[in-house]
Amino acid sequence: MNTTKHETEILADEKVPTIEIVREFDADPERLFRAHIDPDLYAQWVGPRSVSTRVTRWDARTGGAWAFANDRDGEEIASFYGSFHEVRPNERIVWTFTYEGAPDGVALETLTFEELEGGRTRLRVLSVVQDFETRDGILSSGMDVGVSEGFDKLDELLAKEA
Repeated sequence: MNTTKHETEILADEKVPTIEIVREFDADPERLFRAHIDPDLYAQWVGPRSVSTRVTRWDARTGGAWAFANDRDGEEIASFYGSFHEVRPNERIVWTFTYEGAPDGVALETLTFEELEGGRTRLRVLSVVQDFETRDGILSSGMDVGVSEGFDKLDELLAKEA
């Protein structure tokens, strides 16, 4: 288990309907990027600890698509899908992110992998949605727990791989 605890920042802009997530990891950009595009790795860490993730579609390339479902106690509780708009190895991923229960609330997300000293990486996720109501609904959905716990699981996965 990773003994280094990093803070996850979740920021909402007052002027535009965005959510920015910033987190540092004790892994180089290549390993962190791989954990985002390898479906087996992604399923191990994404989301809160109370759910398991089943990847149902995964084509991690520019122009590809993805989908996954979250299960709790053997029952599907949520599913998500989107498209990979740009996959630039070890640098950037641009994808859409849609919760199946709110198909009009499509987010455009840009993930950047910033190399830091000592083999570390700062991940920035900028999520743009159509309006403040959608953004505020996402923020109040408990996504902060899913993001924070997911990144803690990612830390643990990266530590095991090291």
